[in-house]
Amino acid sequence: MVIEEPVQPGAAALAAAKAYLRVETADEDGLIASLVASAAALCEAFTGQVLIRRGFQEVLPRSGCWQRLGRTPVSAVAAVEAAGDGGVYAPLMAADYAVDIDAAGDGWVRAGGTGRVRISYQAGLAADWSGAPEALRQGIIRLAAHFYMHRSDEEETAPPAAVAALWRPWRRMRLR
Repeated sequence: MVIEEPVQPGAAALAAAKAYLRVETADEDGLIASLVASAAALCEAFTGQVLIRRGFQEVLPRSGCWQRLGRTPVSAVAAVEAAGDGGVYAPLMAADYAVDIDAAGDGWVRAGGTGRVRISYQAGLAADWSGAPEALRQGIIRLAAHFYMHRSDEEETAPPAAVAALWRPWRRMRLR
């Protein structure tokens, strides 16, 4: 189970989308911002990577084996806590667990014993919208514009092929 904050591309992404759409008024800022956020979430799902750095909490069974965290790229592991009585979590002693972030940005945790552990960590390709890779940002803006332009179409229209072409080089796939 992963608990996460939703992706929030922010004001710079809204401004980029409005410029791409040639929208000069603030009348539809809420709509455009939500379309950009939806497109960013789809980008993350497609690429298998977190775009803008934010916090995650993940609950895993305790195990002496290494377990991969669900979001990538991981930039920092903030806390490892064990589930106690009544579902209350308490920090584990450093000697009772190990964490690692590999060269690909995958986070790994090993915490022996029984029960569950909750790991709090940060993941993301960039600290903010401007630091995200240009191809991903362009794909998000194009997809948000597509949503905006086709919001009242009764027939479902496929997203532009250019979006997948921009995102595909960033796609990480996992075999489970």
